[in-house]
Amino acid sequence: MLSIRRSLLTLAKEQKDLFLLLCNLRARFVSTDNYDPPFSPLSKPTKPPKEKKKTKKKQDQSSELKIPMISDLPFDFRYSYSETNPEIEPIGFREPKRFSPFGPGRLDRKWTGTSALVSPEIDQSQWVEERARVLGEPLTEEEVTELVERYRHSDCSRQINLGKGGVTHNMIDDIHNHWKKAEAVRIKCLGVPTLDMDNICFHLEEKSGGKIVYRHINILVLYRGRNYDPKSRPIIPLMLWKPYPPIYPRLVKNVADGLTFEETKEMRNRGIHSPALMKLTRNGVYVNVVGRVREEFETEEIVRLDCTHVGMSDCKRIGVKLKDLVPCVPILFKDEQIILWRGKRNGEEELFSLCENFNPEQ
Repeated sequence: MLSIRRSLLTLAKEQKDLFLLLCNLRARFVSTDNYDPPFSPLSKPTKPPKEKKKTKKKQDQSSELKIPMISDLPFDFRYSYSETNPEIEPIGFREPKRFSPFGPGRLDRKWTGTSALVSPEIDQSQWVEERARVLGEPLTEEEVTELVERYRHSDCSRQINLGKGGVTHNMIDDIHNHWKKAEAVRIKCLGVPTLDMDNICFHLEEKSGGKIVYRHINILVLYRGRNYDPKSRPIIPLMLWKPYPPIYPRLVKNVADGLTFEETKEMRNRGIHSPALMKLTRNGVYVNVVGRVREEFETEEIVRLDCTHVGMSDCKRIGVKLKDLVPCVPILFKDEQIILWRGKRNGEEELFSLCENFNPEQ
């Protein structure tokens, strides 16, 4: 009897568990509308979708038709005016000439790979007359002193930093933007361009139309002129990116001009083991380098410049400038060291020719 009773209880319990399992499955999967677990977030009422208003876009003819900018500036547009020599023709280009840094169809001048050539129809004399009119009468000593005292200090807000790019094209636009609210702008020069400050002053005055009223080592103050009007400033189209520099002939030849291969090798070995004349720093002020090298060449034939941490690109730029300014012959760039040879002077060349033409039998 007890065994029969136990079997009946187990069957009833199994049926009850089966019933609860079916109810649970039905509540979860069959009727999801009434399923509301505890702490469930309240469903937000759905908003009817908004009807999109059909707006008619105004068609601007100026956006569809690209009208190139016309500039009356009487010089070729280059990326850098002070650090490039238009007389030296490149031997190759790193990008096609059709890629103008001014953007496609934004300038009425043709890009040649290095510059955007000026139109021959532009009158140069008109630009000179306009610049003289804007500058007006020269400043008196009192006006110059007052102007310099206001803009020469390091805390001047009207300052432009001039780096290794030199006087760039977009810098001319920055100068005119400062001239909108200030009579002058302070220019701080650093790096390779400081080797030739006269060149920087020349291009700043010629390209901007202003006047240098103060110059101290690497600090310049550029005055806009008495009759300057920001509303009638020249049109300066901006370069959208820096163009790739072209490929120029090699600066250092395997055999220096006027020397044999053995003599060139000997000069390089002497230069590497000679004491450095001076040590140059990165983005430093190199105003006195040319004078020091000229003085050293009066007694020495080889000069070494220590350019550690300056970078090989800046070393080559320094060598190119010293070649024309000293003048001298760069014969080696190695491990950020510059080896310069003064070249054969007139007296040495005459003595060398006399020795060649000397005949002991006569």
